[in-house]
Amino acid sequence: MLEKQAKIIYLGIGSNLGDRFKNIEKAKISLTENQITIIKSSSYYETPSWPNIDYPKFLNIVLKVKTNLDAINLLNICKKIEKSLGRKKTSKNSPRECDIDILDYNKMNNIVKNINLPHPRMHKRNFVLIPLFEIDKNWTHPKSRQHIKSLIFSLSNADITSIKQY
Repeated sequence: MLEKQAKIIYLGIGSNLGDRFKNIEKAKISLTENQITIIKSSSYYETPSWPNIDYPKFLNIVLKVKTNLDAINLLNICKKIEKSLGRKKTSKNSPRECDIDILDYNKMNNIVKNINLPHPRMHKRNFVLIPLFEIDKNWTHPKSRQHIKSLIFSLSNADITSIKQY
């Protein structure tokens, strides 16, 4: 039997409740304790909460990781980590201690057991594209095949100016 090949994956991690920095650092440690190797980590970026700017600001990073886990097991681990850091089932876009999104799973372009890959809204999010560009200047979107630079240039000026390196 052939050994499973490690897959290259990009994860987005965000937090806007509690000690945001510590929440993200704990998530990174938990990932490494679950057969996930961090290859590269972006700087931290702060953005207003969306769609409700009255909520606390988000702190976000993007990680480039590798693992032998399939997409379903990776998602289950991400959900378990979120829960261990205090995330509760709440309404969509409400404040949370930790949010881990699978942005790009080994350039996969389909739906695997209700996981939409790549992440369906990543190409519209400054807090994904700018840190992703920082760690991989040659990344291309698995579905549209657009280069990361053209995706960033398609963001509005307001999106580009509202994100700050932390």
